Amino acid sequence: MIKQILRKLPRKSQKSDSLDSAGNDSDNHASNSDDGVQCTNFGNKISSRLRVVKRVSSAVFPASIMAGVEAVEPNLSFNNVSNPQKPNLFISKLNLCCEACNSSDPDKGTAEQDLKRRTLIELVDFVSSGSAKFNEAAIAAMCKMCAINLFRVFPPKYRSNTASGEADDEEPMFDPAWSSLQLVYDLFLQFISYSSLDAKVAKKYIDQPFILRLLDLFESEDPRERDCLKTILHRIYGKFTVHRPFVRKAVSNIIYTFVFETERHNGIAELLEIFGSVISGFAVPLKEEHKMFLCRVLIPLHKPKSVGVYHQQLTYCVVQFIDKDPKLAKSVITGLLKYWPVTNSQKELMFISELEEILEMISMTEFQKIMVPLFRRIACCLNSFHYQVAERAHMLWNNEHVLNLIKHNRQVIFPLIFPALERNSRNHWHQTVLNLTKNTRKMLSEIDDELTLACERKLEEENSQSNEASEKRKLTWERLELAAGFEPAAANLVPPLKPATCSVAC
Repeated sequence: MIKQILRKLPRKSQKSDSLDSAGNDSDNHASNSDDGVQCTNFGNKISSRLRVVKRVSSAVFPASIMAGVEAVEPNLSFNNVSNPQKPNLFISKLNLCCEACNSSDPDKGTAEQDLKRRTLIELVDFVSSGSAKFNEAAIAAMCKMCAINLFRVFPPKYRSNTASGEADDEEPMFDPAWSSLQLVYDLFLQFISYSSLDAKVAKKYIDQPFILRLLDLFESEDPRERDCLKTILHRIYGKFTVHRPFVRKAVSNIIYTFVFETERHNGIAELLEIFGSVISGFAVPLKEEHKMFLCRVLIPLHKPKSVGVYHQQLTYCVVQFIDKDPKLAKSVITGLLKYWPVTNSQKELMFISELEEILEMISMTEFQKIMVPLFRRIACCLNSFHYQVAERAHMLWNNEHVLNLIKHNRQVIFPLIFPALERNSRNHWHQTVLNLTKNTRKMLSEIDDELTLACERKLEEENSQSNEASEKRKLTWERLELAAGFEPAAANLVPPLKPATCSVAC
């Protein structure tokens, strides 16, 4: 009965038997029984299934993916191969470009470099055509090629970290290997911007270590490279939402090192330009994390001497934050007053300009919280002997919004400003500043003549009291000098003291 049932079962084909028994001739010769053949076939089927599972599970690793790709001659054109072979040809061409450029000899026109350049141009054209389809192997090969060609260590910086005015006069340094690097950047940008790119697969290779190495490239002294990196990092931030917190944290660490340790970095302006668009996309109300980014990262960026290099981008970021939450204006102005320059007039001009932009957006409530220390600083700027600083401070009164804030709080602001205007009218050396001072005093009188007269009377009283105190000090010193004039004669009558002797026996 059992034999009849076994005979009805379908037998394996001869081809299957031959495949199962291939490579195991020694085992088949050693065991001629039916049980031995069945055990051998079962073991072969398990081993073949394990090989398939191993190939699938190793898809996470780029090297294993490359091993499973059918090799295609990289010198072929995409027009000369069929559509199923184009992904493999794409990977073959990427592997051909995995040799890093030799930047030490940019004029070396070898055949290999020419071939690599032509291959990169062909890859850029293929990706930009929109017909490319990126599987996991292609994504891995792309990231590998970009890492080999782009990630490098920059030479030491020999140029000194000068002030912002001098840094602007320095000629930018251009990388001699830019002709090759530009093609790699263009290809990677086309790849990142590709609409059909699967972000879930790509994030396994464009991971946190990859982004950190990409951020290190912002140290490049070539502005063309930093501009490409700016666009690429912005695309990565937009496409890979899972990496957004990490990117913000990594950029914060770069700025911390720049502000509090080195004050040397070439890419701060580009990083701030990226975050200008990022901040504009923040949801309202702002998260506490984003407010901390303003207070701990952006505001301390006013401290370095080279703030002029990136001040325009920094001001834009700060204004974007205040536009999202007007209550942050007080924190920003407090930070400006904390880092206000004392001896750097060009930096002071930038601070006054930024301050004017903030005052245009500030609410009356927030302004009243900060107006006393703010206008004490403005009064110092009005008295500055650098005529551009004094002139720029006077120009604040030409801003209608600022003037409206002053009018509504004139009882507090006029007494702070009037003494500075009076000192300018008497002591300042520059004629333009004198004319502006006269116009500002006239404007104050038009706003509130009685308050202006009261400030003038109070200033006169303070001056008279100051003069009386000065006269008293002068008389006191004269009496002390007169008394000191008799001391030497009296001192001669007193015998000098003898030096003390030690009474302890040695």
